[in-house]
Parts: sequence; structure tokens; C-alpha cells
Amino acid sequence: MRIAIVNDIPNVVEALKSVLAQVPDYKVAWIAGNGTQAVTKCAADTPDLILMDLLMPVMDGVEVTRQIMSDSPCAILLITDTVNGDTSKVFEAMGYGALDAIHAPILGHSGQIEGGAGILEKIATIGKLIGKTSKPSGRIRERGSSPSEFTPPLIVIGSSTGGPQALAVLLSGLPANFSAAVVIVQHVDKQFTSGLAEWLNTQSRLPVKLAQVGSQIQVGQVLIAATNDHLILQPNLSLWYTKEPRDYPYRPSVDVFFKSVAQHWTRKGVAVLLTGMGKDGAQGLLSLRSTGWYTIAQDQATSVVYGMPKAAVELKAAVEILPIEAIAQACEKQFLRSIF
Repeated sequence: MRIAIVNDIPNVVEALKSVLAQVPDYKVAWIAGNGTQAVTKCAADTPDLILMDLLMPVMDGVEVTRQIMSDSPCAILLITDTVNGDTSKVFEAMGYGALDAIHAPILGHSGQIEGGAGILEKIATIGKLIGKTSKPSGRIRERGSSPSEFTPPLIVIGSSTGGPQALAVLLSGLPANFSAAVVIVQHVDKQFTSGLAEWLNTQSRLPVKLAQVGSQIQVGQVLIAATNDHLILQPNLSLWYTKEPRDYPYRPSVDVFFKSVAQHWTRKGVAVLLTGMGKDGAQGLLSLRSTGWYTIAQDQATSVVYGMPKAAVELKAAVEILPIEAIAQACEKQFLRSIF
């Protein structure tokens, strides 16, 4: 894999080069010290992946991501010094097409590089997404066995690349008195789930919270997957996390969650698959449609990456294909038609 580094801090650049050197198949394509250089170099020599700094002189990582994804698109992994201080920029860059974000590596007191293993894990996952598909294996381990007598109206949403901005648009279109529960699985590292929930709270009239082990789905509340393990619905209709399937490149997986909902949620609801690279969620959306759910896929024109929705459309898993601005209204319409 040819990997470019965009960073203005020499020590971080050297640390990233050392991390990449641990894998013989990873080659440094080029290095840019500011955003303008990155845009120019990417146009002339587009790599497989860019390790993108967020805070840089001349042009920050958000604008660089926007320009690259518009003119010479490729996979982008954001490298950030601090999670809390850069949260808004992380999600803004992901809105333009960055795939994920992780802490920058640092030189520890012992002289060893800290954080390198996490970066290599992220790169390996991105490699699977851009180079080959991987099918989930194994069975979901579930807990609990007592089904609830009451299942509220439910909307489930899956999203990936470009998802934070799409989720903000969708949630901002739902009224404060919306009479359904919402559960979201967004591909994002666990370091950023808390910040994502906080940021979406500023965009939504409904409260947005992280889904905890044992969380109950409630009307008027948005729950979002909080870890790198897969979120699932248990037979007793509480939420849980599972590591299985371990070799699945999408973590948390939309497919795993959607399929658990199709298996255990007795009331028909609305399922939405938004922008994202790969095919995660397409099979799960089909499972929900097969059980009577109303299914929606985001259209190509408003998707940052038309991968996941396209896969769902090709499977005929979507009842409707809509621009992101129309999805909230479509969800409301299903309640007015008394589908639930």
C-alpha cells in the first residue's frame, strides 16, 4: 500500500515513518508539510491512503480533505494530537470523506513509539475496505431471554464515510416530540464516540446518548454505538456489545446490528442506510425489509461515498432511495401512515 504523510511536525513525521516501516508492504509515497503541498502532490500522485494532520499552517486538514476528495479522492485517516480539542474538526473532515481518526504517535519516555499499533490496526482495516471485501463469520453471542411486552416505534440508522454530517442533517429534521426511538451505528473509533454524541446533541432536538451495555430503547431518545465492538439487540430487547465476528473489517458493524434487530424486534420500523465506503449494512437492510420494515437508502447525489447505499440498492434492500434532506420527513410520514 502506498501511503502519504501530511504533517508539519518533524517528530510526528519521523514517528509515522517508523510505524509504517514495521510493515514491508507499506511504502511512503510522499510527505507534505502543509495543506497546499498535500493538495498539489495528491493531484500529481494519488496514493492509496493519506495520514492527514488536522492542524497545519497554510491550509488545515479539513480543507485539505475537502479539496482532495473533490479533485483526486483517496482514503484518508486523520491523525490528531488531541481528541477533545479537535472533535469538531474531526467530524467536519469526516463529513468531506475522511474515513476515521486516531491519536498521533508519540515518543515515550523509554524511547519507544507509543500509539503505533493502533495506527497499524486502522491502516489494516482501511486496506481491507479499499482492496478487498470480507464477509462476517461466527455467531453473535447473545444474553438474556425474556422478550419485552412493549416495543416502541423504532428507527435504526447505519452510516460510515460522511456519516456525521449526514446524521446531523437527518436528526435536525426530526421534531422534539418525535414519537419513536432512534439507534445509530456509525463507523468511528471509540475515542471519538463521546465527542460524536456531544456534537450531534447540538444538531438534534432529541437527546443523543451513547448506548451502554443493557441500555433500553426509549421513545424520544437517540442512542449511538459507543465502542469498537459490535452493537446488538438481545432477545430481551436491551442492547449489548459483542466482539464477534472478530475478523469483520467494519467495527462496529451495521450488518451485525441490523440483523439482530430483524431477529428480535417484533414491531415493524424504519431502517436507514447512509453514506459510506464498502458494503456494510446492505445485507442487514435486506433482512429488515424481508421482515416488513420500511427501508431507506441515501441517494448517490448526496452521499459522500456511494458504497453502502449502492450495495443496498443493488440487493433491492431499499424501499426508497432519497436525498439526505428528505429522509427525516420520510421517517415521519411512516408514522402518519400508521405503519407501526
